[in-house]
Amino acid sequence: MTLLEVKNLKKYYEISQGLFKPKVVVKAVDNVSFSIKKGETFALVGESGCGKSTTGKTLLRLTGTTSGEILYKGKDLLALSAEKMRSLRAEMQMVFQDPYASLNPKMTIKQILMEPLRVHNKFQPEERLEKILKILEIVGLSKEHLDRHPNEFSGGQRQRIGIARAVILNPDFIVADEPVSALDVSVQSQVINLMLELQKEFGLTYLFISHDLSVVEHMTDRVAVMYLGKIVELVDTEELFANPKHPYTQALISAVPASHPKEVKERIVLKGDVPNPANPPSGCTFHTRCPFAMDICKSVVPALTEIESGHITSCHLYTNNKEEK
Repeated sequence: MTLLEVKNLKKYYEISQGLFKPKVVVKAVDNVSFSIKKGETFALVGESGCGKSTTGKTLLRLTGTTSGEILYKGKDLLALSAEKMRSLRAEMQMVFQDPYASLNPKMTIKQILMEPLRVHNKFQPEERLEKILKILEIVGLSKEHLDRHPNEFSGGQRQRIGIARAVILNPDFIVADEPVSALDVSVQSQVINLMLELQKEFGLTYLFISHDLSVVEHMTDRVAVMYLGKIVELVDTEELFANPKHPYTQALISAVPASHPKEVKERIVLKGDVPNPANPPSGCTFHTRCPFAMDICKSVVPALTEIESGHITSCHLYTNNKEEK
């Protein structure tokens, strides 16, 4: 069953260059389409600035969209009024990237976890504390932490509190925006395992946003690779790591550290820097860094094409071969 479907999503920003200069349009998210099945973990990966976080925020209407459709359980979220969207937010929550900035430093943990229950009028007032204590126990904290403030916790503990705040409303869908990137490596695995346990217990569906492919390989079902606001490859996680097609994906996977001392990996080093999103290259935006770039790449935008069953990519290396056959 499809829980969320995104069709031709666009989010453009206009940037002023000065009083007498025309505004520049930055295509942060450019014609992105994908669907997420109920109960799965769908990943968005790519370098910083590729549009991953912007995509996640637009799905929850935390930022506006330029055009497109976002269908959640068949409802078009972009057509809903603010009041109807507010009531739906209990089902759609977010775990933010920075556990140090996402918690109000003036509120105690009890107040932070009580707020969503009060705003959405969940449970009777006398039941709310019981619910808070239960969710704290699930994320590895206790009653002793209730009256403490966020500054009294470590980064891993703060992220656990952020996860507890998202899960306490019993949502169906959670956008996790690089939830472990700000944490020490030793703590990352604890938070990842916690998210997997919560997914099994509550039947959660995740949109997992990350640039760490080793984490993505461990905990996701399908992956969409983004580059300069566009999806360039979409496939099951296992297939992506076994058989990456797009040259950009191949370079990203080659940068994942070897899992064994005797494993030998050939690193693909991309030439040049990520192009300015305010002035992207013509044709395939990756052609300026691609080791396999052809003349057609400089002028023609490759279409997302299913080159194998369930394996979608946008690269002229495969569309050209299909045409020749």
